[in-house]
Amino acid sequence: MSGNSFGVIFKVTTWGESHGPAIGVVIDGCPPNIDLAQADIQEALDRRKPAQGPSASSRREDDRVEVLSGIFEGRTTGTPISLIIYNKDADSKAYDTLKDVFRPGHGDITYYKKYGIRDHRGGGRASGRETAARVAAGAVAAKVTARSGMEVIAYTKALGGIAMDAIHEICREAVNAHWLMCPNPSVASTMEKKLEQARLQGDSLGGIVEVVVNGCPAGLGEPIFDKMEADLAKALMSIGTVKGVEIGAGFSIASMTGSEANDPITPDGFASNRAGGILAGITNGDKIIIRVACKPIASIAKIQKTIDVTGNPVEISIGGRHDVSVIPRIVPVCEAMVNLVLADHLLRQKAVRE
Repeated sequence: MSGNSFGVIFKVTTWGESHGPAIGVVIDGCPPNIDLAQADIQEALDRRKPAQGPSASSRREDDRVEVLSGIFEGRTTGTPISLIIYNKDADSKAYDTLKDVFRPGHGDITYYKKYGIRDHRGGGRASGRETAARVAAGAVAAKVTARSGMEVIAYTKALGGIAMDAIHEICREAVNAHWLMCPNPSVASTMEKKLEQARLQGDSLGGIVEVVVNGCPAGLGEPIFDKMEADLAKALMSIGTVKGVEIGAGFSIASMTGSEANDPITPDGFASNRAGGILAGITNGDKIIIRVACKPIASIAKIQKTIDVTGNPVEISIGGRHDVSVIPRIVPVCEAMVNLVLADHLLRQKAVRE
């Protein structure tokens, strides 16, 4: 299997399966002498763990990260950073009945068509469990971007069709105040009720994550194939649950006129930000605004029609331990992927300047 690595200079390779012994990541190209403690990585992983609400998965992984290389006395050494997270609460028995059945909405059938073999235990490599490795790498990338004054904050903007209004300023404290990572308490309460309804019905819900990048300098991004928005879109679309990405005004810009879509430039900066902080594939110094559409979790208790490996029609109801929504656990994953892109382009720009 190829395609397990991401980045040009700041390059990460994730490995492992949902029900294997462990998952992990190797980070190559991280600069030396960056303050980095195991606790910094653990803090990010703790935000990705199952939430406290009744809609969360009952799988309880500690997600305790171990640093195998690349950090010495609290600083990066410039050598590859290797991180490992052991799987300690995997229960594969719930998947025994699905060994020869393709689950609707999952990668079972496409993995089987491509490789002629698949790991049916929790989806194997296609499981959302793989994102823990991304979050660990993203915590390291965040240290790189922070040195240039950048901060990436993601939050739950919509869940199951319930959306909060646009906000001009967002802070991490407000996001972390509610387990759904929605900074509007009243909207978060309504989202909770919608989640509980879906859980009782044996169904699942999708949502929208908004990502805001503060303090991004102008000049990051390569202007043709490696445009900043292209790399951000690829990074976020590589998350299994993501089915759409829009930047700035997004799809609504298609119905605007040029005079409406253009952001006027003043001596004090841009008068608006419909571009979402990126022009011609290069950051313009304004806030980067990204919205990410996440599909409902495919593992549901409702009876669904499918086929087995021999093509016979069957009906299934999926048991096991699953969240009702990828929200809020996907929020730190989106942050991680954006930090990985920014760290990589920051180092690429440094190479250009030098």
